[in-house]
Amino acid sequence: MNCFSCCMSEERLTRRSLKKSIKKYHDTKTLASFANISFKSDSSRKRYITQEITKMGKGNITAKVFNYPELCTATENFNPENQLGEGGFGKVYKGHVENPDQVVAVKQLDRNGYQGNREFLVEVLMLSLLHHPNLVNLVGYCADADQRILVYEYMANGSLEDHLLDLPPDKKPLDWNTRMKIAVGAAKGLEYLHETADPPVIYRDFKASNILLDQDFNPKLSDFGLAKLGPTGDKSHVSTRVMGTYGYCAPEYALTGQLTTKSDVYSFGVVFLEIITGRRVIDNSRPTEEQNLVTWATPLFKDRRNFTLMADPLLEEDYPVKGLHQALAVAAMCLQEEAAVRPLMSDVVTALEYLTANKGPEEVTANKGAEEGGNS
Repeated sequence: MNCFSCCMSEERLTRRSLKKSIKKYHDTKTLASFANISFKSDSSRKRYITQEITKMGKGNITAKVFNYPELCTATENFNPENQLGEGGFGKVYKGHVENPDQVVAVKQLDRNGYQGNREFLVEVLMLSLLHHPNLVNLVGYCADADQRILVYEYMANGSLEDHLLDLPPDKKPLDWNTRMKIAVGAAKGLEYLHETADPPVIYRDFKASNILLDQDFNPKLSDFGLAKLGPTGDKSHVSTRVMGTYGYCAPEYALTGQLTTKSDVYSFGVVFLEIITGRRVIDNSRPTEEQNLVTWATPLFKDRRNFTLMADPLLEEDYPVKGLHQALAVAAMCLQEEAAVRPLMSDVVTALEYLTANKGPEEVTANKGAEEGGNS
């Protein structure tokens, strides 16, 4: 769709796509070798993990090393009443640590789960070396014996998924402005990974459950265990086994295992479409033709007269019509079948900032427009 370009100013088109590199993140060869770490016996795992993190981080790791008893105390022995959530990786508990004195989220990885030692190491390294307001802060980690535990800053409003998908009747839905605020922040997180980090980082698991929200609904990306260093030099992609969550993976990555930053752009498009529509990417409870969100939306993108049919009914038509059109145009561009024609995340950020900043008096909500039409 060529309407994406209308969201961007001429000034933005001349902006540098590659920002200043992160000084700490300078040794490409060392970090690239990190993805191929092999592991020794279980008895030496704790020492080995600590040594690897220290070595790979070159002294820049700021995360605190916790011992297991400390985290037992922090979570009241991992009391089920303190549990915040559970996934394929394990369980997350709310806790309080004394040093530093703060409320935290403690993720205890399932020892038999899919997120193994390599993913644990990747997450500690990534979140220790990469710092941005839209990336979750890693407070520390624990590698006692066979325990693999990550300690994050506590995010008071849980995940985007908690407030968007399969919402219970008694829970207030997110309004349009909050949805756009979350989309902009999440896009800025990906922009930082793709265009500021050097080498670039491909997140690889962008989905609503991995976008955490603080008390003011500011979003932060979490769960970096599947992140990969992007291609450098004259390489166009990174070849890797297909990982991630079904429905969010870009088609070319799912088919070939060839990963680029444009794979993340596609995943962003899926989540942004979830934000706009309130629909889950795969929902088997819906009619057959509506079960796959992208398949359902693709033909509707072709005619603007269909756009209001795509808005989340829980918004009760309380959204700017022009803003809805622009948002769906951005989503459509991110979801292009061919990776090469998808926008850069910096362009996505610019487009989203444009549509959230332009709320002039001419902007009417769908609800107000309908009322005015009825009174004319």
